[in-house]
Formats: sequence, structure tokens, C-alpha cells
Amino acid sequence: MNKLYIYLSLILFSIPQINFAQKQRTDANIVGHIVNTKNEHVSFASIMVKGTTIGTTTDETGHYQMINLPADTLTLQAQCLGYKPKEKVVITQKGKTKEVKFKLEEDQLDIEEIVVTGDRSGKPRKESSVIVNTIKPKLFSSTQSETIGEGLNFTPGLRMENNCQNCGFSQVRMNGMEGPYSQILINSRPIFSGLAGVYGLELIPSNMIERVEVIRGGGSALYGSNAIAGTINLILKEPHNNSYEFSVNGAREGVGTESDGEPAGDFTANFNTSLVSSDNKTGMALYGFNRKKSPYDANDDNFSELPSIENVTVGTRLFHRFNSRNKLTVDFFHINEDRRGGNKHEHPPHMADIAEQLSHKITTGAISYDQFFREQDVLSIYLSGQKVSRDSYYGAKQSFSDYGNTEDFSYTTGAQYNASLGRSQLIAGIENKGAWLKDKKLAYPDMDEATINPDDSTLNVPTVGNRTIADQTTNTVGAFTQYEIEWNKWNISAGARLDRYTINDKSKEDSDISGNVISPRLTLKYDVKESLQARLSYSQGYRAPQIYDEDLHVETSGARKVIHRNDPDLEEEKSHSYMASLDYNGKVGENFVGLLLEGFYTKLENAFVNEFGEPDETGTVIYTRMNDEKGAVVQGVNMELNFVPGKDMSFKGGFTMQTSKYKSTHEFNKKKFFRTPDDYGYITVDWKPTEKFGISTSGNYTGKMLVPYFGNEIPNPEEGELRESNRFYDWDIKLRYSQRINGAKVQVFGGVKNIFNSYQSDFDSGIDRDPGYIYGPKSPRTIYFGIKVGNMLDFD
Repeated sequence: MNKLYIYLSLILFSIPQINFAQKQRTDANIVGHIVNTKNEHVSFASIMVKGTTIGTTTDETGHYQMINLPADTLTLQAQCLGYKPKEKVVITQKGKTKEVKFKLEEDQLDIEEIVVTGDRSGKPRKESSVIVNTIKPKLFSSTQSETIGEGLNFTPGLRMENNCQNCGFSQVRMNGMEGPYSQILINSRPIFSGLAGVYGLELIPSNMIERVEVIRGGGSALYGSNAIAGTINLILKEPHNNSYEFSVNGAREGVGTESDGEPAGDFTANFNTSLVSSDNKTGMALYGFNRKKSPYDANDDNFSELPSIENVTVGTRLFHRFNSRNKLTVDFFHINEDRRGGNKHEHPPHMADIAEQLSHKITTGAISYDQFFREQDVLSIYLSGQKVSRDSYYGAKQSFSDYGNTEDFSYTTGAQYNASLGRSQLIAGIENKGAWLKDKKLAYPDMDEATINPDDSTLNVPTVGNRTIADQTTNTVGAFTQYEIEWNKWNISAGARLDRYTINDKSKEDSDISGNVISPRLTLKYDVKESLQARLSYSQGYRAPQIYDEDLHVETSGARKVIHRNDPDLEEEKSHSYMASLDYNGKVGENFVGLLLEGFYTKLENAFVNEFGEPDETGTVIYTRMNDEKGAVVQGVNMELNFVPGKDMSFKGGFTMQTSKYKSTHEFNKKKFFRTPDDYGYITVDWKPTEKFGISTSGNYTGKMLVPYFGNEIPNPEEGELRESNRFYDWDIKLRYSQRINGAKVQVFGGVKNIFNSYQSDFDSGIDRDPGYIYGPKSPRTIYFGIKVGNMLDFD
């Protein structure tokens, strides 16, 4: 901790004489409105003063005001989703009010949308040197995605999957690689710990998110380890104006299916509200989410295929501007989630035949300070922390020995400077990420002291309480820099990151692991035409041999329990990623068309693989993570089509074709990655036939994949067999009707998910089932209804 305090002190004292004093009121004001090319007022558009932290939004009528501005020459930028941004230069004077009006042109493909993940600074998507896909609240709403994880299936190269029949452990695969190969960010900061990431994307409700930005391919120069497959940046809601929204939704899973299982209920309620002072210098956003979901049993064997879930999330974001050139932002949210799978849900877990029960308490806080220098330069200083407390039970056959508790704290702190140098930009920064994790078994069997009772030949296993399984500390210190220059039609970006990581587990001898890694990155963008960009990139990444990530998940059945371990000689895994793309966004006749073709090739050196041990007398199987010196290759093509024939209709679809293989054979004498289809894709269509009525439909396609099976349907469950899954076509539809009632807007909606019940039909059953034998769409046919009330509902 002393090193951390010294590190923060150096950052703070390096700031050159920042003036926090509130300046006197100037009474230099700007009022105006924003309209489109049809002279229709644009509601909830944003207006920013460039080179400052000053900003506001238009109200429902499309009007805005900005008061007590600096008396100076200011550049105002107006922007709104679906329109091209526009700038105007205004000279403000003390004691005077000026009227500034904007007329915005349509941008149905959102190519001018401002994105931040590419280089940690905002720029139009079209100008970014890397492809940035954005998932907005409108998509979460049209697909009825209550959590972040549910909405990620509608982005090229991404696929969410369920990996456990008992607890519903899920992960996102990007470009064919498992979840740990993707970096999860919150407001561009890597504070999501390995423990929180086990169920993380399913824990976070979508109503707390402003948008999600996705970059496929390595982003190591700025974001550090694990950004091998790509980066998913969760940007929390920002308070823009005085607003409120509340919604409730009820659903029934497994309605009208051919299975014998009873439908399961799923109830959610959420709210969002924000308050902003009249001078726009202080603002606060509040959000909350509550979910109660019953377990779902698909094959009527009294063991759940989908777990029960209870989630309560509350959070806030606050900001304050001391003057026009700085901004202090504070984030806080707390997630309290309980989930339970197996059978006998009404009893304590140790009385069930199988139970996987987890209680997560996740508290996350962050503070950041931005200070502008010169005209556009900005210094950012940030500190983020996350505390995770998890009580768990992974047990079978009424075992008392499988209760556990895991405590985890992680933090990220650093500073970054963005210097604008005309047509070029320089970014440099330092960052320190640390974590402490302690995992305990509250009742742990001591097999070394086991004895045989001579009277009845039974096994007596002493139990040791509160045994420490792992006491791990990790720390990574990184420095990064990136230089970007625009030259004629070229945009060239080059960067590198140096990381020093150390890992230690006090509960084990000789567990110290450390290493130095340099991760370079180079991207090229060429404007073939105004509407066509070609991009090429190369990046290196790495994955440190951490003791805990998603491996804290334990698969349990009545006959077999799987626990993960690291080989003592495990080394870091490195990657070389190549990306090439053509991105067209333009108008064909009266239609807006966007087409993306993207090829990817990733070579993994010292690839992580699992070696499977023999079950011991308790049925426990150890999976030991080792290095494959020959490595692996993941390659393929992502395609995306965005078609907008008019303001009232939009169509978007994506498709991925890929292969993922090790260079040597592994389990079942195969080279191919398991649970990874060679092709998958999605489609979304939104149509608004009238001002008040809208229809949304969406679908996901999942191709065939290889899935290991270790269940009771085969003669030798310990050896297992490899099976090939079917293809799945998961199709949804949603109807909505909106109405204004006095000052509020009300929307009623309803729909069906997985209309044709394209769902796994061969789940394993009984106490000796294989809970890892689960694949395909996450949910069966589901019917839902709900209502929203608010003053800023998006009726489009």
C-alpha cells in the first residue's frame, strides 16, 4: 500500500498549479434550438463547448440554454444519435445573451458517432484508426436484453454462451476465443477482477449503461493484458438533464415447449433518473435494478437447467466542474446477487443431491479528474476500486465440506495525457493495477488424515474448518504511449505498452511468478473514398498465468467434481494479432447502406491448455492448466450489413466464419477448440409503421460445435466422448405502443423470445449428470410483457 500512496502522490504533485476556484458569474449566455433538415426540432441532442468540460442537452422541445459561459471565442459542437455533428464559432461577452441555432443532417448509419475506446479520447467512428462497434440502449430495448450479456450477441464476432447446467456460468467469446482473452472495461478502466468476471456480464443490468463499445483484435498498447481477442468497454450513464424513467417486466420461460418442465417466472424492475444544476456545473445520475428469476427445469428431472437468480443493483454517477476547463467525476455501484442451481431449492444447499449456490456482493467505486491545457490537451487522473465478497457452495450428495468464501479487492490507478499536435496526437500514460484475493473452504476434507473404520469399512474423513485454499496478490505496473498522425488520406497510429507483472500465492510454496512484457501496436487507415475506409493492424498481447479467473467456477455432479489448477511451470501466453478490413458507409439511391468486411488472424504462443487427471476416490478431477509450446491459431472473417431504407425502418445483420485450432492434438485427440462453432451470426430489424406503434424482431444463428460429454449415458463417463451439436436458429419479436399522458410518456410492450424454441433437447439428467454438457441458446421460448414510464423515452 505504501507504494500506491507514493505513486498517487507523484501524480498529484505533478499537476501544474490547477486553479480549482469557482470563477465569478459572467452572465454570458447562449440560448437556441436544434432542428433537422425537415425543420423538426431534435430532442435530447447534446451541445459541447470544445476544449472545455461545458455541455448540456436540448429539452423535449429541442431548445437549450448555457449560462455564465467564459467571455471568449468558443466553438460549440452539436450532435445527436442519427445526425452528423456540427460546429459553430461564437464570441461571447459579459452580460449578453446570444442565440445560436443548429440544423443537423441525418446520419442514419452513425458513422459520425463519437467513440472513445480506440484511443481513450473521443473522435468520430469514421475517423477512428480501429473499427469500434457500439451497442446502444435502443438495441438493449428492442431485443429485451435485461443484462449486458444478453445484448452482446448482436455484435459481429461476439457470442454469449452458457457453460454450466447448475449455476448458469456464462462467458462471451470474441473471435472464437474464451472470455479471459477479452478485456472488460468500465469507463475505459480495467477494474473488473477475475473473480467478478466469472458471472460479470450477466450481473450488470443494461439500464445502467450509456453504451457499450467493442473493439475486436488486440488493444494492448492502451489497455494491458487480456486484450487479445478484443476489448468491451462499458460506459455508464452520464447525467445530462433532469429526467426519469421507470419500467417493470414480467416473463415466463419455457412456455408451450415440448419438454415436461414447468415454465419459470422472471420479474424485473428498474429505474433511472438524473438531476443537473441550472448552470450545468453539477449533475447526478441514479439507477437501480431488481430481478427475481425462478429456476427452470427443461427435462422434468427435478434438477434445474437454468438457475434461480435474485439481483439488486443500485448506483450513481456524479460530476462537478470547478471551472470551464476541468471536471471531477465519481462513480459508485453495488450489486447484490444470489443464484442457485441443482435440486431441492427450498432446502439448504447441503441437503440437496446437487447444489451450486453463490452469493455475490460487488461494490465498485471510481474517481477521475480531467484538466484541459492549451487548446485541446487534457490530463486525466483516475483511481478505481472493486470489492467482491462471494459465499459459495459447490457440492453433491449432502456434503458438508463444500461451503466456501472468497474475498477479492482490485484497484486501478493511473494518469494519462493527450496532447493535440495539429494533425497528430500523442498519448502517454502510466497505470498500476493490483489485487488481493483470499479463498477459503469453511469446511474442507483432510484426505491426508483419512482412516478406515475397521467395524464397517467406512471411510472417516476429518474436516478442517476455514482452510485457506489461496491467498493471492497480483500487481501489474504499466507504461504506455501511442502516436497518431493524419497525412493526406492516411491515418497512422503506432504505440507500445510495457508491463511488469508479479503474482504470489502465500498459501503455496514457490508460487512467485513475474515477468516483463512489451506489447507493440500498429494501425493504418486509408480513406479510399469519403464513404470507404481500409484498415490494417498488428498488435501483440499477453495473458499472465494468474491463479484465478473463470476457473473459480467448479462443475459438480453426483459422481464427478471438476477443479482447476495451474501447472507450477506455467508461463505467460503471448499473442500476435493481425486485422484487415474494408468499411463502406454511404447512400445508395435513397437508402443508407453500411458494409463491413473484416479478416482476423491470431497466433497464440505457449497457448494455455488443460491436462485432465484421473478422478480420485471422492470423484474429484483436477484440470491442470499447462502451456502448449506449439501454440494455436484463430482465424476468420466478420461481416456486418447495416441497411436503413428510411427513418422508420432499420436492418442490421452480422455473420462470422472462423476456425480455432491448436497445432498439436489434445483432449479426444483433437486440435479444434471445443464449444466454438465455425459460423454464427445475428439479425435485427426495427420498424415503426406509425408514430405510436413499433415492431422489433431479432435472431441469432449458432452453427455446429464440438462439445465434450462426461455423463451417465455412456459406459465410461470418466473417459467421456465428444459430440457434435445441432445448428440453432433463435428468433425473437417485440411489439410496443407509446402514448403521451400529460408531461410523461408511457410505453407498453410485449413479445416472445426464441419463438420456435430452438433449444438444446438432450440435457443430461439426474444426480450423475454432466452439468458442463450445455450449449446453444441460453433460454427456451419465453413470453414477456411490461410497461415503461418516463419523460425521455425514445419512441423511435
